[in-house]
Amino acid sequence: MTFLLLDRVLELEPGKRAIAIKNVTISEPFFQGHFPNVPIMPGVLIIEAMAQLGGVLLMEMAARDGAVVGEKLALLTGVDKVRFRRKVIPGDQLRLEAEILKIHGVMGKIRTSATVDGHLVSEGELLFCLADADS
Repeated sequence: MTFLLLDRVLELEPGKRAIAIKNVTISEPFFQGHFPNVPIMPGVLIIEAMAQLGGVLLMEMAARDGAVVGEKLALLTGVDKVRFRRKVIPGDQLRLEAEILKIHGVMGKIRTSATVDGHLVSEGELLFCLADADS
């Protein structure tokens, strides 16, 4: 699996939780215009990084249930209670955490957070659907 906003998964507790990191560098293409002379990682991309980690958790569950890579997709279907507490700038290392709150059939809710140097950057709940890739 390739994820653009995760550099490394540090921990994966199947069916429960995962931790990953994203090293934020000035060479990221989004810093070209967000914002000129004041580079700040867009909040929507912090959410996307948290969602990608949630996808790792769900795809691992699908693989344990016998799905072949490429047969399933973890689709983000909702964003609840997301808050941003601090800005993320080049040189920061985002520590992303995701914990499954509940799974009901193909739907799931995951609590996520992002920190930099132990300081909370963002947190919230993300909703997912595990869908067939060909539908």
